[in-house]
Amino acid sequence: MKLLIKNGRVIDPANNIDDTCDVAIENGRIVSVGKTSEVFSADETIDAQGKIICPGLVDLQARLREPGQEHKATMESECRAAVRGGITALCIPPDTYPVIDTPAMAHLIHDRSQNVGLNTVYPLGALTTGLKGDRLSDMAALSNAGCVALSNANSPVTNTLVMRRAMQYAASFDLTVFLNAQDAWLQGNGCVHEGEISTRLGLPAIPEAAEIVGVARDLALIETTGVRAHFCQLSSARAVAMIAEAQSRGLNVTADVTAHHLHLSEHDIGLFDTQCFVLPPLRGVADRDALRRALGDGVVTAVCSDHQPHGTDAKLAPFSEAASGISGLETLLVLIWRLVDEGAITMSQAIQSLTTNPGRILGINDGTLSIGANANVCIFDPDNKWTLTESDFHSRGKNSPFIGWEFNGKVSHTIVGGRVVYANGDI
Repeated sequence: MKLLIKNGRVIDPANNIDDTCDVAIENGRIVSVGKTSEVFSADETIDAQGKIICPGLVDLQARLREPGQEHKATMESECRAAVRGGITALCIPPDTYPVIDTPAMAHLIHDRSQNVGLNTVYPLGALTTGLKGDRLSDMAALSNAGCVALSNANSPVTNTLVMRRAMQYAASFDLTVFLNAQDAWLQGNGCVHEGEISTRLGLPAIPEAAEIVGVARDLALIETTGVRAHFCQLSSARAVAMIAEAQSRGLNVTADVTAHHLHLSEHDIGLFDTQCFVLPPLRGVADRDALRRALGDGVVTAVCSDHQPHGTDAKLAPFSEAASGISGLETLLVLIWRLVDEGAITMSQAIQSLTTNPGRILGINDGTLSIGANANVCIFDPDNKWTLTESDFHSRGKNSPFIGWEFNGKVSHTIVGGRVVYANGDI
């Protein structure tokens, strides 16, 4: 099938394109970007006048709840939510049930996502068997089965020698290690940032030092092993400064933040609002602003949703006993675009953090409109003003602190492999 998208503003940071032109797609691949409407005979044409055409979004962290927690959500329901938000590629952590620590599990996820047929799902393989932190997984077999990187998700590897050997093993196969750097002993059973709000509300706290110590340990091991590493969901100014210093010394490290950490702080918890219970916790306003600056400066190169859908009951418990996490697939793009409207980052930086950079981190052929690349495309209207309501969610998880917020920008079309999978509300 030949598809032509015309008259839109094409923004493709990978190729330094920011111009009003056309995108031509054939056999699931990008065949040209430019003034092609007169020479390209299309089977279907989309007029993107007044809209932005960019690569499909690549989300570095999303839990789809399948397999193992289908009572919360399914791969089909969350993939539907993803394409509605312009996301064409999803990366899922290995903490499914069972854990992604065998090739069979990696193949199962691939086959299931193929059956859903809406977007591409990339699994992360477990760094240690069962995520228990004591015995290394068969990393080579996981990579051969389609795992794009390795991670121990939120399960800590408290034994530093095990972590060092895991990094050495991963480096020998040129595999990227995703790190959720937290000192488990300092984190304890905390649920909020250690500061004014934790003191006032009397909630168990997680000090900033938990992240700082975790990042410091892992950076020391990265330097000695030479592994390629990616730090996930940084939340503090000090941790970002440490990453910047490591990058200046030539360490092969990248980092991401979640969209909600760029907008919320500990003060948004108010009077025990469990919708703001996330891990790592929302930190101070100074930390939030430092994360924004790091994104603009290029220290932090990607933004993820950290999508965690929950049923309504999961957020009704007392704050410290409620389930952590936000349903974030459908607000990922609009939250980053809000930073553009506020002047915190440029349009190109916003799109790069959601497309080109996460694609490079994963080493996949996504996040670009280069000739020959997978034809995964997002079209959105930056001037469409709307207010988020619970009924707007296609995800089974309605747990979001952003309900009631007014946004600019709405996805009109999502194209995966040259096929229109979402168009103006229809999937």
